[in-house]
Amino acid sequence: MAKKSTIKVGEITTFIVTWLKDYAQKANVDGFVVGISGGVDSAVTSTLCAKTGLPTLCVEMPIHQDVTQVGRGREHIEQLKKRYPNVKSEIADLTSVFEQFKKEVPGSENEDRLNLSLANTRARLRMTTLYYFAGIHRLLVAGTGNKVEDFGVGFYTKYGDGGVDLSPIADLMKSDVYALGAYLEIPESIQKAAPTDGLFGDSRTDEDQLGASYDELEWAMIEAEKNKTEDDYTGREREVFKIYKKLNTSNRHKMNPIPVCIIPEDYK
Repeated sequence: MAKKSTIKVGEITTFIVTWLKDYAQKANVDGFVVGISGGVDSAVTSTLCAKTGLPTLCVEMPIHQDVTQVGRGREHIEQLKKRYPNVKSEIADLTSVFEQFKKEVPGSENEDRLNLSLANTRARLRMTTLYYFAGIHRLLVAGTGNKVEDFGVGFYTKYGDGGVDLSPIADLMKSDVYALGAYLEIPESIQKAAPTDGLFGDSRTDEDQLGASYDELEWAMIEAEKNKTEDDYTGREREVFKIYKKLNTSNRHKMNPIPVCIIPEDYK
């Protein structure tokens, strides 16, 4: 099912870097802030921002984070700072903030809903933190979502990691992001790591949560754009296509503009 990326990595890198720099200059800001997770998307995004030559702030925001994720993130940041003098970093350990939040709100007897709400709370605390750094340093919050996550299955937190100023890699499939990652020479440990959102404080992967790999979902997204239906497939392909369509439908509220109740003119 996997679609091997055939993008022109050099040309796309130059295009995105120019786009980022032009956008920042038109917005009259100094540079970018990126949340670093230890994953390929944030590593590629921060490297692209660094290549603009504008100030780029990489922020670690652990909340009971798995040590392997922390280690990969720090490896990337240190490598990036050595390669680009315009890169700086900050650590904002939000664990105590998260724990205090839990003390101030009621719990729930529905454990699944509670765990998901708390996972999304982690993402929203991080978004708030990024905008704090953006505000005091005159920076734009650069999003790290790719095309499959942002416009395929909606695998992100509304007003969490989905709350950004601009999205440099959101028109690239996951396989394209990996291709860019290899070209940009991000750490091998990140290129080989299984993708994870890191929102549950354990080692569960994105595939564990989604029920399909990004290669499979990328295939399904391409097929869905051809107006295919699940009846066109059998076996694992049929199963993956159903997973994609279910996620695409249920998470449409994240991808569409906020609904506005338009009041009839004769009521005004």
